[in-house]
Amino acid sequence: MVAPNLPIRQIAYFCADVRDSAARHHARFGSGPFFVADNIALRHSRHRGVDAPLDHSSAYGQWGDVMVEFVQQHNDGPSAFRDMYPAQGARFGLHHVAVFVDDLPTAMGAWQDAGHDIAFYGEMNDGFGFAFVDTRDVYGHMVELYEGREQLTGFYDFVRRSAQNWDGSDPVRPIRFK
Repeated sequence: MVAPNLPIRQIAYFCADVRDSAARHHARFGSGPFFVADNIALRHSRHRGVDAPLDHSSAYGQWGDVMVEFVQQHNDGPSAFRDMYPAQGARFGLHHVAVFVDDLPTAMGAWQDAGHDIAFYGEMNDGFGFAFVDTRDVYGHMVELYEGREQLTGFYDFVRRSAQNWDGSDPVRPIRFK
């Protein structure tokens, strides 16, 4: 079994404009507030085993019990996002669900052993890694793997706490990652 009892921590959509998508989602579902990180810096990024820069922005907000993310890619290079939504005629849609794993390399290997390619591996500037597993043939979307490190779980907790007793004002806000 590849991922027993791992709850979905995040649902992520690819879009053309993270701010617009976050505002629309808030208006429709009351989700948020959304925190927008522009041009997220990655220390390392690899698409299907080949180094490939990724310039992207994301909006993160709370939607009930799960975080929702909207992501847009700014560069035209290959990526796990472009695998599903090519630069020409890019569409909006579900891209991945995210789960926390105990050990990222072990989890990546287990997914590969089960017949799924690692579409992307990246490292944030503060050192923690994440991966997109290509599970489109089974689920119609990718699965994102993260180790549940403090800087990540702390951010998820921050987004969740921000939604508690929130009055709906200022639904789209800037945030900066180190």
